[in-house]
Amino acid sequence: MKQVAILLLGALLLNGCGTNSTATQTAAGGLWSAQMLGGDGAASGFSFTTQFSVSGGGGALSISSFQFLTAGQCFPVNGETPTGSMVLIENTTTYQVTGTFTFTVQSGGNALTLNGTVTGTENGLNGTTLSGAMATGTWEFAGSGSPAGCTNTSGSFTMTQTS
Repeated sequence: MKQVAILLLGALLLNGCGTNSTATQTAAGGLWSAQMLGGDGAASGFSFTTQFSVSGGGGALSISSFQFLTAGQCFPVNGETPTGSMVLIENTTTYQVTGTFTFTVQSGGNALTLNGTVTGTENGLNGTTLSGAMATGTWEFAGSGSPAGCTNTSGSFTMTQTS
């Protein structure tokens, strides 16, 4: 009997002391739209759409498309390099998903970096669809000063999964 109690205690400890979460990544992919608020002068009012998939484990984004809707003079029409990651955890009881999000767009000497949190609901345990997904947080623009007005500034952002 004592051995059974020890085994049950060990299983409980290995299970994370009763937490109900598991890593989930694949449902977060798709088309996302971002809107930045704040900033100064030419380095303000950024918005973009992007399409990506999320790998397991490390959460690296595989970005298949990216397009500024408003970039102003700080980013050219083409030539930017987007990278990012999204690491998600799903609550296995409620299917609520939470996690961290980073996204960087570089072009020339200018870089736009978003850091925030993601929330949403998955369609069942390790499901394939994430609904109501949103990332919110802060953004920073590290500017080279070229073109004129593209200098360091920051603000907040909201990014939503549209499909």
